[in-house]
Amino acid sequence: MTTANTLSSDALSIWQSGVDAVRPEVLIPRVLRVEDETLCIRDRKIVLSDWDRIVVMGGGKAGAAMASAVIDTLGPTLCRDKLMGWVNVPENCAQEMEFIHLHGARPAGVNEPTAAGVTGTQQILKLARSCGKRDLCLILISGGGSALMPAPVEGITLADKQAVTRHLMLNGATINQLNCVRKQLSAVKGGRLAHAASGAGEIVSLIISDVVGDPLDVIASGPTVGDSSTPQQALKVLDLKYGSREAIPANVKAVLEDSLASDQEIEFPSHVSNLLIGSNQVAIDAAKVKAEQLGYVVRSLGSENEGDADQYGSDLANLALRIRNGEESLLPPACILSGGEPTVTFSPTDQPRKGGRNQQLVLSALTTLQSSPDRISILSGGTDGEDGPTDAAGAFVDADLIARMTALGINPDDYRDVQNAYPFFAQLDGLINTGPTNTNVMDLRVVLVGE
Repeated sequence: MTTANTLSSDALSIWQSGVDAVRPEVLIPRVLRVEDETLCIRDRKIVLSDWDRIVVMGGGKAGAAMASAVIDTLGPTLCRDKLMGWVNVPENCAQEMEFIHLHGARPAGVNEPTAAGVTGTQQILKLARSCGKRDLCLILISGGGSALMPAPVEGITLADKQAVTRHLMLNGATINQLNCVRKQLSAVKGGRLAHAASGAGEIVSLIISDVVGDPLDVIASGPTVGDSSTPQQALKVLDLKYGSREAIPANVKAVLEDSLASDQEIEFPSHVSNLLIGSNQVAIDAAKVKAEQLGYVVRSLGSENEGDADQYGSDLANLALRIRNGEESLLPPACILSGGEPTVTFSPTDQPRKGGRNQQLVLSALTTLQSSPDRISILSGGTDGEDGPTDAAGAFVDADLIARMTALGINPDDYRDVQNAYPFFAQLDGLINTGPTNTNVMDLRVVLVGE
């Protein structure tokens, strides 16, 4: 029989293989290379002597590693002669870097816009507007870019935008809903960064997706993609999450209604190339290879899994139980892979709580497994190394962890029902702590059923 420790060790190894496959130092060289005096961007060849500068800008959780990979790919001579840039990143990723300035735009684990983010985004916009016809503008976009590149439109303050974002997140808004609203309240999202850089000879955006389905206009709220959302759609989201249009903050409502009345479209530059270079599916494919190397038969549930974290965790646990009990066509040793990004709806409580969607999902899975956990391990983690406002990427459950819980007399319902998963797993050594991974392609879940 496969032990619980072996299963969880294998699950972590499989998850880590998925994360490693979407690191920028792996992805960037696949699409960017230098051959003699030519810069190759995928199949496109750009003669370097035709350009005065390579101007790098952007933002996201993978921004630091993307910038570093660009520098490594271009090499010291080309960087010294032509490269400059500014990228907004989380504070714990803002190390000193030659040629490209990394700006700490928000604290680690705080997925909200900040004053520091506004300052950095103003510098990005200034740099974008400075681009001329002999400048190649290279824009680095990854998940988290929406919060890391805040630039409120006239009539909206940062505090307004923070309050709206916080309200939407606390009321279970999806990433698509969040980005729809944020684009309409931003001077950089929804293609507006590309518009600011439209004086450049060419604009190339390298994008790592953290959104279900990889829609380019939604990733980091699409700063280099023509905006398909509308003020009317943003008002509809706010109306839904606030309960009525009258409850929406007055100046936010006024700005959106004015935009709706003016029906003004932002002209989108024609010389923009948006290249998707990394996604959750890439991570799943790599995790599948690793799982098969470890001897598991793999079933992938794909990269587009959303919905309620509690329900999805319970569903995964029930699937694992059916596989173990011989009620599915897939037989042990089996591995179920799942990508995507579920949401957590917070219950009213006066109790302190801390956690994230991955921890909550695993805690819900645990409550389904707790009476019969043998030969099953379930792990869920954010590929960015963050799960909500915590220092953990996620959590795992196996029979050994449930045994520790039982020995300590801990009732998981007391934690699950108020979305307080972090202290639950912390006391049982069930957290996944990786620190920043410098990438971000949503979440990756690994379910193992041993022989």
